Amino acid sequence: MLTEAQRRQLDELGYLVFPGLMSPDQLNSLRDRVEVLFQEEGANSGSEFKQEPGARRLANLVNKGRIFEEAMMTPVILECMAHVLGPQFKLSSVNVRSTNPHTDADQPLHCDSGALPDERGYSVCNSVWMLDDFTPENGATRMVPGSHLCRTLPPPDMYEAHPEQQLVVGTAGTVVVMNAHMWHGGTANGTGAPRRAMHVYFTRFDKPQQQYQKRWLSAEVQARLSPEARRVLALDDPLNDQLSATGSGMSGFMK
Repeated sequence: MLTEAQRRQLDELGYLVFPGLMSPDQLNSLRDRVEVLFQEEGANSGSEFKQEPGARRLANLVNKGRIFEEAMMTPVILECMAHVLGPQFKLSSVNVRSTNPHTDADQPLHCDSGALPDERGYSVCNSVWMLDDFTPENGATRMVPGSHLCRTLPPPDMYEAHPEQQLVVGTAGTVVVMNAHMWHGGTANGTGAPRRAMHVYFTRFDKPQQQYQKRWLSAEVQARLSPEARRVLALDDPLNDQLSATGSGMSGFMK
């Protein structure tokens, strides 16, 4: 499904934008389910992964509705992951981050999970699903295109603007694929409304999942998954089980 120009942009700049990848029905269903979960989980929301001041979070979302599983299995997103990570990859986590209104704090520039490319190449790639418009005023993600090629982490606690950074702006329903070794971070939300984003985050087969899916998914959910979904979740992969025993649950920012 990817054109040669798209593959080249993903290689050289580190990101691709898919406007309108979510249908109106899918977008509305995701928004509705996310808000129901925020209400149901209350102060515990996001506790399976992390919580943070100035933002609401949800985690372990494949376990909380078929609509998240469907997003995980979006064909063009899986094709992007295979292009960046190679043919053997797996879901790392599905989370939501909702930046609160009138939140001043930016995130520092970072690479997801603090990961650097190694002799096998890239190991982390993210997709950012815009559940609201991303604007310069409401906390759009900033990124430094091409920075994944330098194979270094940004300076520690780099909250200031990078001279080459760009804002990832777009309308709700847009999905952005980002090589997660590219330097990036969330910005402050100066508006009166939350800015919600879902992150469908993947990693290479030989790295631990951010959330060990086999542990977090209920028996009911695991029983109904298709063989392809089980493969993407690495539910039947002995190597993934071994990796989880030695340190799953990698830390990292999510925008």
